[in-house]
Amino acid sequence: MDITNLLVFLAIGGIAGWLAGLLLKGGGYGLLVNIVIGVIGSVVGGFAFGLLGLSASGLLGSIITATVDAVLLLLIVGLLKRAAEPPPLIAFPIFLQRKG
Repeated sequence: MDITNLLVFLAIGGIAGWLAGLLLKGGGYGLLVNIVIGVIGSVVGGFAFGLLGLSASGLLGSIITATVDAVLLLLIVGLLKRAAEPPPLIAFPIFLQRKG
Protein backbone atom coordinates (compact mmCIF):
# COMPACT_ATOMS: atom_id res chain seq x y z
CA MET A 1 0.00 0.00 0.00
CA ASP A 2 1.54 3.27 -1.07
CA ILE A 3 0.90 6.68 0.46
CA THR A 4 -1.82 7.57 -2.06
CA ASN A 5 -3.87 4.48 -1.23
CA LEU A 6 -3.43 5.17 2.47
CA LEU A 7 -4.65 8.76 2.09
CA VAL A 8 -7.68 7.63 0.06
CA PHE A 9 -8.43 4.97 2.69
CA LEU A 10 -8.26 7.56 5.48
CA ALA A 11 -10.40 10.01 3.50
CA ILE A 12 -13.08 7.36 2.90
CA GLY A 13 -13.05 6.47 6.59
CA GLY A 14 -13.25 10.12 7.55
CA ILE A 15 -16.20 10.76 5.26
CA ALA A 16 -17.92 7.61 6.54
CA GLY A 17 -17.44 8.61 10.18
CA TRP A 18 -18.70 12.11 9.51
CA LEU A 19 -21.78 10.76 7.69
CA ALA A 20 -22.43 8.26 10.49
CA GLY A 21 -22.35 11.06 13.05
CA LEU A 22 -24.83 13.06 10.96
CA LEU A 23 -27.13 10.07 10.47
CA LEU A 24 -27.28 9.33 14.20
CA LYS A 25 -28.04 12.98 15.09
CA GLY A 26 -26.21 13.36 18.35
CA GLY A 27 -25.13 9.74 18.53
CA GLY A 28 -21.63 10.68 17.52
CA TYR A 29 -18.72 11.50 19.78
CA GLY A 30 -17.19 14.46 18.02
CA LEU A 31 -15.56 14.78 14.64
CA LEU A 32 -12.22 13.14 15.50
CA VAL A 33 -13.73 10.07 17.18
CA ASN A 34 -16.31 9.73 14.40
CA ILE A 35 -13.49 9.77 11.84
CA VAL A 36 -11.60 7.06 13.75
CA ILE A 37 -14.77 4.98 13.96
CA GLY A 38 -15.29 5.57 10.23
CA VAL A 39 -11.80 4.24 9.47
CA ILE A 40 -12.45 1.19 11.66
CA GLY A 41 -15.86 0.85 9.99
CA SER A 42 -14.29 0.83 6.56
CA VAL A 43 -11.99 -2.04 7.52
CA VAL A 44 -14.67 -4.06 9.30
CA GLY A 45 -17.29 -3.18 6.67
CA GLY A 46 -15.18 -4.45 3.80
CA PHE A 47 -14.57 -7.70 5.65
CA ALA A 48 -18.20 -8.13 6.77
CA PHE A 49 -19.66 -7.33 3.35
CA GLY A 50 -17.25 -9.86 1.83
CA LEU A 51 -18.43 -12.54 4.25
CA LEU A 52 -22.04 -11.80 3.34
CA GLY A 53 -21.25 -12.06 -0.34
CA LEU A 54 -21.95 -8.38 -0.95
CA SER A 55 -19.59 -6.23 -2.90
CA ALA A 56 -19.34 -2.52 -3.46
CA SER A 57 -17.08 -1.15 -6.13
CA GLY A 58 -15.73 2.28 -6.70
CA LEU A 59 -15.42 5.24 -4.43
CA LEU A 60 -19.15 5.59 -3.73
CA GLY A 61 -19.48 1.88 -2.90
CA SER A 62 -16.56 2.13 -0.49
CA ILE A 63 -18.10 5.15 1.23
CA ILE A 64 -21.47 3.40 1.56
CA THR A 65 -19.87 0.24 2.96
CA ALA A 66 -17.79 2.19 5.46
CA THR A 67 -20.74 4.39 6.47
CA VAL A 68 -23.04 1.43 7.16
CA ASP A 69 -20.47 -0.18 9.39
CA ALA A 70 -19.52 3.11 11.07
CA VAL A 71 -23.20 3.63 11.99
CA LEU A 72 -23.32 0.11 13.43
CA LEU A 73 -20.11 0.71 15.38
CA LEU A 74 -21.40 4.02 16.76
CA LEU A 75 -24.61 2.29 17.87
CA ILE A 76 -22.63 -0.48 19.57
CA VAL A 77 -20.32 2.02 21.28
CA GLY A 78 -23.37 3.97 22.46
CA LEU A 79 -24.96 0.82 23.89
CA LEU A 80 -21.75 -0.16 25.67
CA LYS A 81 -21.34 3.36 27.04
CA ARG A 82 -24.93 3.38 28.30
CA ALA A 83 -24.48 -0.07 29.90
CA ALA A 84 -21.35 1.10 31.73
CA GLU A 85 -23.06 4.10 33.32
CA PRO A 86 -24.20 3.64 36.91
CA PRO A 87 -27.95 3.64 37.50
CA PRO A 88 -29.46 6.90 38.71
CA LEU A 89 -29.88 7.38 42.44
CA ILE A 90 -33.40 7.14 43.72
CA ALA A 91 -34.34 9.95 46.08
CA PHE A 92 -36.52 9.14 49.05
CA PRO A 93 -39.78 11.03 49.24
CA ILE A 94 -39.72 13.92 51.69
CA PHE A 95 -42.15 12.28 54.13
CA LEU A 96 -39.85 9.27 54.54
CA GLN A 97 -36.76 11.33 55.37
CA ARG A 98 -35.71 11.77 58.97
CA LYS A 99 -36.07 15.16 60.46
CA GLY A 100 -33.13 16.58 62.36
